[in-house]
Amino acid sequence: MDSSTTAQCRQLEAAVGGAQALSCLTGSRAYERFTGNQIAKIYQQNPEAYSHTERISLVSSFAASLFLGSYSPIDCSDGSGMNLLQIKDKVWSRVCLAACAPHLEEKLGSPVPSCSVVGAISSYYVQRYGFPPGCQVVAFTGDNPASLAGMRLEEGDIAVSLGTSDTLFLWLQEPMPALEGHIFCNPVGSQHYMALLCFKNGSLMREKIRDESASCSWSEFSEALRSTEMGNGGNLGFYFDVMEITPEIIGRHRFSAENHKVPAFPRDVEIRALIEGQFMAKRIHAEGLGYQVMPKTKILATGGASHNRDILQVLADVFGAPVYVIDTANSACVGSAYRAFHGLAAGTDVPFSEVVRLAPPPRLAATPTPGASQVYEALLPRYAKLEQRILSQTQGPPERIPQAQAPLLTLPAQTH
Repeated sequence: MDSSTTAQCRQLEAAVGGAQALSCLTGSRAYERFTGNQIAKIYQQNPEAYSHTERISLVSSFAASLFLGSYSPIDCSDGSGMNLLQIKDKVWSRVCLAACAPHLEEKLGSPVPSCSVVGAISSYYVQRYGFPPGCQVVAFTGDNPASLAGMRLEEGDIAVSLGTSDTLFLWLQEPMPALEGHIFCNPVGSQHYMALLCFKNGSLMREKIRDESASCSWSEFSEALRSTEMGNGGNLGFYFDVMEITPEIIGRHRFSAENHKVPAFPRDVEIRALIEGQFMAKRIHAEGLGYQVMPKTKILATGGASHNRDILQVLADVFGAPVYVIDTANSACVGSAYRAFHGLAAGTDVPFSEVVRLAPPPRLAATPTPGASQVYEALLPRYAKLEQRILSQTQGPPERIPQAQAPLLTLPAQTH
């Protein structure tokens, strides 16, 4: 939630040639909460404390250090959330390090692949708690990379968390870093990547439209989705009651099939415009980071709205892929257990999917309606153009949105 390092963000972006250049290098433009900018602030404001610092850890690597009894290296996946790691080469960027603080590389140590065994358990745990002396410690990672492991995503899969804010987890092979979203090294596929996209206007927006257009009733809301046609007769809507993150737009914007701005829709049309618009935006921005729907793509839905089958049907139709639901209670914890198992087996190059093949399968919730792909392949370019039109007409804030307005989802390697 920290927004006190905007000056350091600007300095870091300037050092590498701009925000897009930094994103191409490290997977994200400069964010106030990312560790490199926090380190730069400490060095500038309290250089004596920095000079006396022997080691800088992330929460994840520090927790691993407690089990090792010595410093644990930072893993590449959580290390991707620092604005310091070159995600393609998986080494620290010397330009970024130099822009943040001197002698930073020796304070961070060398990053390691996420499946690395970093050492044996400390003798303290053997003597105090009876751990076997041969117990190995696999590199710890952040909560979101661990959740990707816990949800057992595979290449081409996408996880959609439909909560207060909506979040997309993407498995990418060829990432295209952009000014929005975050790209990280994949915690369970060393040659692949993962991406995160956050959308602030999630379930609170859905609940507002439910209250306004469906008499506060989810059953009426669902009936409206069932009674309206795919594509909504060409009517498109953008619903951002709070300033959105992806993209930076606020307000409600409705367009007729002829692209004329209109003040209101009939109730049923309003409900479908909201849900179709939310999911079209997710697909457009996911594809902007290099994501492609593949024949084997699965969509894994979690969060409160994943209990509504009619909302999931629209999700399946817009993406043209089957939607599954999974129990993600404690997904980061179970993902960490999977990762430990994978780390011990990774010396034999066992793929992660093989390690978790006996885990309970997700439950199929919705499959694309016949004809959906033709409807939405035609609508998606139109929706993207209208979004750009709104952006160009909206007077943006003079500075970026303060980080204190970010969604409650915690991203890896923040403010440690």
